[in-house]
Amino acid sequence: MLQVSLVVAVFVFGLYLGIYLRDKKLIQEQIVTSARAHFQNIVLTRMWNAKHGGVYVEKKPGIVSNPYLENPEITTTDGRIFTLRNPAMMTREISELADIHGVFKYHITSLKPLNPRNVPDEFERKALESFEQGKTQATTEETVNDHTVFRFMAPLETTQACLRCHAKQGYKIGDIRGGISVTSDITSIKKAMEINQIVILALIVLTTGIVLAIFLFFTFRLMRRLHAAQAAIAELAVTDGLTGLSNRRHFFERFDEEIDRARRYGSNLSLLMLDIDHFKQVNDTYGHPAGDMVLAEVARLLNANIRTSDIIGRYGGEEFAILIPAMSVSEAAQAAEKLRVVIEVNDIALEGPPLNVTISAGVADISSVIEDTKASPKDALIRAADRALYRAKNEGRNRVVVHEVE
Repeated sequence: MLQVSLVVAVFVFGLYLGIYLRDKKLIQEQIVTSARAHFQNIVLTRMWNAKHGGVYVEKKPGIVSNPYLENPEITTTDGRIFTLRNPAMMTREISELADIHGVFKYHITSLKPLNPRNVPDEFERKALESFEQGKTQATTEETVNDHTVFRFMAPLETTQACLRCHAKQGYKIGDIRGGISVTSDITSIKKAMEINQIVILALIVLTTGIVLAIFLFFTFRLMRRLHAAQAAIAELAVTDGLTGLSNRRHFFERFDEEIDRARRYGSNLSLLMLDIDHFKQVNDTYGHPAGDMVLAEVARLLNANIRTSDIIGRYGGEEFAILIPAMSVSEAAQAAEKLRVVIEVNDIALEGPPLNVTISAGVADISSVIEDTKASPKDALIRAADRALYRAKNEGRNRVVVHEVE
């Protein structure tokens, strides 16, 4: 009882743990996906900027020209000054705007930056070195001022537009020129995951308690019933549930009785082994429910066409066995032939066209195996009838073959 209770508790714990770990993985994947989407957005924005050779903005108070560009300013005919915003400058200003609104932060960086503000930190430096080794992204979690932030970084490849500013650094098209890191605050997500963990633990305790209580209640109730039903259990299962014939165990018990009777009175005992031909094709063609109907109908026809003193049982699968007391092997063969014809001429009704099946039969009697001292009479008789059935199958099926004494 204790072992089963432990198994139940472990199962419940494992179930909820699996749910928790799966949810945690999905959340982490969503965080990475969101960061990657931010990265792709800024990359596309930079591509648009670079495609148009940069974007000029009016130089109003507070707007400073990029000191790393040659001749970044132009003056219009009306005297207004416009200054060039290249992709790097635009990225930094978007990052500052996003940071003010508490959304996320971009940082464009390189191992060979032109602007000192683009010098990589430790995470970014390691990421840039890994990009040169073929890695395509880097992630980490950090704690900043009691906040948990998620950092994502992916590489930037050198394009034709990049060479306008970076050709003098020796970059060629396709080179990894640097990368953009995306930093987002995931404090609220981490707190939600912690709360989820507490809820999961509470559910584990509650569910385990309920399941164990229900399990113990029904277990004790079942044990009381089992004690009262032990005597009845010994009498159960003497018939095959599908065909209504004796099952294999009960048939063998009656077999032993008939062997003893034949020995005691010196009478003969014959055994018929019958098998439905091509039964696998019935299952494969019409399905197992139709196969069950065929088995039940063949069993009914066999049982209806034997003597009351004969003993029939389902031997296994689509195979049946019939004991025929006080009958010679030739008479038993005639009885088997009668059964073969009955099965052949009676079509079996299914949902659709009626199905015609046939049987093969092997016949042997105890007098033909009485000299077999290597096995019990029962085993010898079964082996002889089975060999005859095997011959019937090999010789074309739908026939009766009598065991021949070797």
